[in-house]
Amino acid sequence: MLIESAWGWQMPSMRAVLETRRKAAAVRVDELEDLSVDYQALMAAAAEAGNDGLGARRAAVVLGWDSASASRVEGARARLKRLVERGWLVETKPGRFTLPAEQRTDEAVRPGGGS
Repeated sequence: MLIESAWGWQMPSMRAVLETRRKAAAVRVDELEDLSVDYQALMAAAAEAGNDGLGARRAAVVLGWDSASASRVEGARARLKRLVERGWLVETKPGRFTLPAEQRTDEAVRPGGGS
């Protein structure tokens, strides 16, 4: 829907702009909910590691990569850092990645959760 301005320009209505943004946001949410299998595996490994945290070398193994390859270990570290940026993991000590504290407590309290 276009609205004509006082100067004769045609502009999209605010409703049309909001609807376009809503659709784009819905697509983005779907993308985020369908996390890649790699990220799901890393999150599960971090939960399993508990307070000790998940290291990049172990993350490479979880991803099915050669943990003796420095480039593969660095690639795994980059993925872990990306999860930290998104707030899904925290780096408690340099190189040790864990679930955020509130998620760790929820895992321990949930029936069937914990280690």
